Amino acid sequence: MESVAVPELLMTGAAGGVGAILRAELPRHGYRLRLLDRVPVPDEPAAVTADLADLEALTAAARGVDGIVHLAGIPVEAPFPEILAANITGSYHLYEAARAAGVRRVVLASSNHAVGFTERPPGGGPVGVDTPHRPDTYYGLSKCFGEDLASLYADRYGVETVSVRIGSCFPEPSTVRQLATWLSPGDCGRLVHAALTARLDGHRHTVVYGVSANTRGWWDLAPARALGYRPQDDAEVFAPALLAEHGELAEDDPEHRYLGGAFTQARP
Repeated sequence: MESVAVPELLMTGAAGGVGAILRAELPRHGYRLRLLDRVPVPDEPAAVTADLADLEALTAAARGVDGIVHLAGIPVEAPFPEILAANITGSYHLYEAARAAGVRRVVLASSNHAVGFTERPPGGGPVGVDTPHRPDTYYGLSKCFGEDLASLYADRYGVETVSVRIGSCFPEPSTVRQLATWLSPGDCGRLVHAALTARLDGHRHTVVYGVSANTRGWWDLAPARALGYRPQDDAEVFAPALLAEHGELAEDDPEHRYLGGAFTQARP
């Protein structure tokens, strides 16, 4: 019997929180992983240790893979020079590496903080992916840049990207806000798999929201579902315990009022 090639992915930021989740989830969808981080990846001696500043190392790591899942970068607010180096220049290096290595599909970890100063509409949603950029931090600004960079490389070089505006990707929600923003580990794997395999018609850069099918969800999941994403989890199962401990959010609480929540109050 003829063997079937298993698709191989380069995953940057593999030592981080979402990286740890996808290291477990993506092999279940049939992928081999080539891991990269600026720090050693736990229990992964074959992982590449390299910084996003090292374009040569990134290009070498990208050669021969079928796709890239780009998670690396600073995941919270920080002084602008740090965000510039890691999230903005680093993302440019990632796309240059993808172009040079001939990689045709990238899944980019974007964030709801790209639109964080957007106020929730009356009634609570759903908020579409066509919401204009309105970043809440330098971190959110870097995610706007990442999405626009992906659009440029799609049009100019044919590097296709699905930018996933990830909400709160943890084993379970820990706050009342996360009852709306939670992305379960299983759904994270399902969404990234859909983003890697979907046919992108027309413009080859697509933005989707990365959340589970939460009863209290704020964001429109239709674009993600159009890629083949079939979420199976709902944060509502955690609602009784969280509400008993914390109560409902007040309407003027930034965690309720803004898509970016408390990031709208953050200072680097």
